[in-house]
Amino acid sequence: MSDTPETRPSRRPLWMMVVALLLGALALWGASRLTWFAEFRDGGVRGTVLHSETGEQRSTALVPLALLALAGVAGLVATGGWMRRVLGVVLALAGVAAVWSGVAGVKFSGWADGLPVTEMLLGRGLAVLGGILVAAGGLAAVKGAGKAARLGAKYAAPATRKKVRDPDAELWEALSEGEDPTAARDRHSE
Repeated sequence: MSDTPETRPSRRPLWMMVVALLLGALALWGASRLTWFAEFRDGGVRGTVLHSETGEQRSTALVPLALLALAGVAGLVATGGWMRRVLGVVLALAGVAAVWSGVAGVKFSGWADGLPVTEMLLGRGLAVLGGILVAAGGLAAVKGAGKAARLGAKYAAPATRKKVRDPDAELWEALSEGEDPTAARDRHSE
């Protein structure tokens, strides 16, 4: 049985999963570098000072989630079947956690003048976007675990062929494959 376009694993789902995870990891890492929280505080002798915290300080899970997404790329490429599905579920949950960390504690009004509001909303938005991409990559891995190509699949043993019952059809198949069907019969008769 040869690989037809219907039975051959497609590379497109795998590359889509990989790109989604890489972009999600990049967005989560970028979100961890931006300002997520800022407020004016009493600095004693210095007066009122601007206190700000980055995404990494405010939500310590961003960088580990980005690293998990990167490790997920290697896992998706190297695995297949049920292991890829389990990894996809883990990645989808990591994406949900990233979305939750981006949404938790956000406020859209009541800002004092002089605060980096745009950067704060951009940082949280990047975390939400990264989480969505990681979750999408994970869900695509769950759905397309059997369809996507995997590392080393090119070298996997081919499926066993069904025996052809008609001896004439066996002869024709042997000829079409470039074998001498009479040589095989001569060996069997000895």
